[in-house]
Amino acid sequence: MKAARWYGRKDIRIEDVPEPVPGENEVLVEVEWCGICGSDLHEYLTGPIAIPRADAPHPLTKSTPPVTMGHEFCGTVLKVPSGSKLQPGQPVVADPRLYCRSCHVCTTTRDTNGCARYGFLGLSGGGGGGLSSLVAVDERMLYTLPNDSLLETAAVVEPLAVAWHGMRGAEMTNIPDKSILILGGGPIGIAMIHVLRANGAKKIYVSEPTVQRRAQTEKIADVVIDPKTQKVVEKCMELTEGKGIDVVFDCAGVTPAMMDGMMSLRMKGTYMNVAGWETPFTPHFGLFMIKELTIRASLAYNDDDFRETVAAFCEGKFKGVENMITSRIPLQDVVGRGIEELINNKEGQVKILVSPRK
Repeated sequence: MKAARWYGRKDIRIEDVPEPVPGENEVLVEVEWCGICGSDLHEYLTGPIAIPRADAPHPLTKSTPPVTMGHEFCGTVLKVPSGSKLQPGQPVVADPRLYCRSCHVCTTTRDTNGCARYGFLGLSGGGGGGLSSLVAVDERMLYTLPNDSLLETAAVVEPLAVAWHGMRGAEMTNIPDKSILILGGGPIGIAMIHVLRANGAKKIYVSEPTVQRRAQTEKIADVVIDPKTQKVVEKCMELTEGKGIDVVFDCAGVTPAMMDGMMSLRMKGTYMNVAGWETPFTPHFGLFMIKELTIRASLAYNDDDFRETVAAFCEGKFKGVENMITSRIPLQDVVGRGIEELINNKEGQVKILVSPRK
């Protein structure tokens, strides 16, 4: 079968690989759509980050590069193990995480995203990745969808789960009353808006510099601010009658946006970082101390987050989430029309889905 495999920085190749052989508790899934994630872009530009190094195999999969990419995927059950509750032909979406189920974190908490040997299908090797025709997935990590039509957008469940975990981690009460600033209107920023709306948020403001992404967020946020032409802090103070923002979700991962966010927060406000940073994360100590800010971080999601996100998706709670998909391409074009396009044309793209079947 064809697969997009990471060999090194700016070196992803479409090549023929053997079809995966499912293990004892694994289901063979035929991939329908797979999203290109910001972490894929980071791996392409500066990796290996989550991808194992040649001299350090992943502790769970024992894999080293090359590895098949793609962790935001959905598809159809093709083959099931003996005694499975699933049936061939069922539409499913995959929680792509790999965790050991035996370390201290896995056995004593629900924070499986903090596993000591954490990994991902599509980054860490193992049963493959969504940028291929077939993937072998642990049955426990598959969630059925009520009908085939949801496969058209189900690949965005994974970034929605990232946002869901970020929302939970902020520990907000009375969400409808909270003023919220989202830094960055990319896929995770847009996913954050949808998740917050689904949970009752009524005052969502977004700072986003690119035209296409502002157009996307304007459809679902209350106010969208262009940080290139507007003063974000002044606008947030105006919107909150001088009180400042209650909660900031950083989905951008750049220092100027972080400064805007911290300066916009109220006394004892919460700054939640959901972004992956390519540079050091260095908060402004003066703002941190004088305002007595709470700074939190959010990594991926746990089992509860993914299950609740799938349920909300199937119930239709993310109205218009399909609009974040700005392009659909075949697997053979994943580098030029996918990864390179997202790196070089942020003005024109938000989420690109890839089909290994086309």
